Amino acid sequence: MFDFLEGYDLLGAFWVTVQLTLYSALFSFVWGTMLAAMRVSPVPLMRGFGAAYVNIVRNTPLTVIIVFCALCLADIYGVTFGAGDDVKTQYFRLAVFGLSAYTAAFVCEALRSGINTVPLGQAEAARALGLTFTQVMTSIVLPQAFRSVVGPLANVLIALTKNTTVAAAIGVAEAALLMKEMIENEAALIPITAVFAFGFICLTMPTGLLLGWLSKRVGVKR
Repeated sequence: MFDFLEGYDLLGAFWVTVQLTLYSALFSFVWGTMLAAMRVSPVPLMRGFGAAYVNIVRNTPLTVIIVFCALCLADIYGVTFGAGDDVKTQYFRLAVFGLSAYTAAFVCEALRSGINTVPLGQAEAARALGLTFTQVMTSIVLPQAFRSVVGPLANVLIALTKNTTVAAAIGVAEAALLMKEMIENEAALIPITAVFAFGFICLTMPTGLLLGWLSKRVGVKR
């Protein structure tokens, strides 16, 4: 029944997808948090940069960003995020960079909505006690904001997992690229599609269920 899978490294392709998701999630979480802090910063220049970044990147197709990373950053300017590695490794890193830059805009907006749920009086009281903006954000505002947006961040993570398929546009050997190769070489179109759809369901559904449960456990009741 599954003879069409012989000769193809299906698990290896999905492992690359998992790696793309994990690395991109980590970097986008860090950068998105910094962007969210910029969006609510008292410094106009930082607020302007954060708003411009989010509005530009969020409204740019992910495919354009990924192809830009490969054709412009790598081929024209020689940016590879590591020297001496093969082309596949370099393009993997560029795909992580593009996915992180894109997803960070959505992480930022999710966190900013969480920041808006924190009562303004708490931040004002902290500032009255002499805490700096950074101390207020890291000690008071962000911990509560994170608890409020576990659910939205879960949706961003699920979307990121599915968005990794765009990395196939620059030849990263993840699940979508293998699916394209199998469709070109095999006649079993529907079974191939079903196998890869099931694979992505296995990746995204446990994430949604786990983070949904976590959201109920740590959510701030107001």
